[in-house]
Amino acid sequence: MSDSRQQRIVHLLQALAPAQGYTLSALDGVRFMRADVPIARVPVLYEPSIVIVCQGRKRGFLGDAVYTYDPQHCLVLSVPLPFESDTLASTEEPLLAVAVSIDLKLAAELVLALDARHRQQASAAAGICSAPLSEAMSDALLRLLQALGSREEAQMLGPGIVRELLYRVLTGPQGGAVHAALNQHGHFGRIGKALRRIHASFAQPVDVATLAGEAGMSVAAFHAHFKAVTRTTPIQYLKTTRLHKARLLMVQDGVSAASASHLVGYESPSQFSREFKRFFGRTPAHEASTMKDALAQFPAQLATAYVTVQ
Repeated sequence: MSDSRQQRIVHLLQALAPAQGYTLSALDGVRFMRADVPIARVPVLYEPSIVIVCQGRKRGFLGDAVYTYDPQHCLVLSVPLPFESDTLASTEEPLLAVAVSIDLKLAAELVLALDARHRQQASAAAGICSAPLSEAMSDALLRLLQALGSREEAQMLGPGIVRELLYRVLTGPQGGAVHAALNQHGHFGRIGKALRRIHASFAQPVDVATLAGEAGMSVAAFHAHFKAVTRTTPIQYLKTTRLHKARLLMVQDGVSAASASHLVGYESPSQFSREFKRFFGRTPAHEASTMKDALAQFPAQLATAYVTVQ
């Protein structure tokens, strides 16, 4: 991203994201992130999305891999994925970022329209990817932010620019993961479908054998491919999803820890509290209190189908 373009983007984002945490935009599926202080490494769970940091820096940690996203690199997730993230920010130079949800139906339509040269990228199978931000993508981002300053322009012009951003991802170095997630006959695509199934019914008991059968795999093969995509087991992924969702319920809906534990599928509130503290490093009440300011701009009724929290 050129210095002049970055300055224009930062100026627009300072107006569009005036407060810390998430701010919703005038266009569904696009939201802003702002942090005025550094944030230590914490567990997060992102939906399939394109995340562009325009000022400051974030790093994602998954297994032994580190993914940097900053004004020169964007982050692309093709499946809902839990990982850990830290944030470099300050009052003088707050982190400013844009998150664009990936509409898999739109992505599938674009893939069908692409020529064979681009469709061959589907062999890649990484659930998360950090890659250089191209001039074409940063140009589209600038135009999107300009449109989001007006509700009318957001509705009339925004969807086309989001489509362009997704096209740039599909035809760039990050595109293989999205292609693979859409290929229902490939292992990666079938694991992606299982992940979406977990997010749709996380409060219900999950039978790994059933998930494996729906994916057309043996239990052993399902475990192996699941871990290759998520770096964790199906049961641990389910637990992580439930804990993140419980945190959002406490923050956004103001429910108690006991109620949240029941709503996400725990039978024992004490087990929930133990696992929550082990995972987040704080008790449910303390964590909910700490997160309320960060998510104050992100109303519960507009939350996505996935558990997404910074």
